[in-house]
Amino acid sequence: MEYYEKDVQGTGTRGQGDHHVKMNNRRNLEITGVKEVDSFDAEEFLLQTNMGYLVVRGQNLQMKNLDVEQGIVSIKGKVYELSYLDEQQQEKAKGFFSKMFK
Repeated sequence: MEYYEKDVQGTGTRGQGDHHVKMNNRRNLEITGVKEVDSFDAEEFLLQTNMGYLVVRGQNLQMKNLDVEQGIVSIKGKVYELSYLDEQQQEKAKGFFSKMFK
């Protein structure tokens, strides 16, 4: 699965336009349109996507693949929850994680 769009100068940028979440059997997750992985551990991932911040919660979560150029993240483990944060929640999450990972 490859996403491709043209930017203003006519050069290509991959994976930065669309945002897709694909889950298989609640154990494998592939997310496109990821701008940044803010934090992650075995129970929670905080991802900045084209559609806002996405929180993935679960058990034994591991990053299976990270392709920064194309904006693709693959996660394996048992997924319990996927949720998008609104602006107020984003500030709280960023503050919480920045204190944890100083």
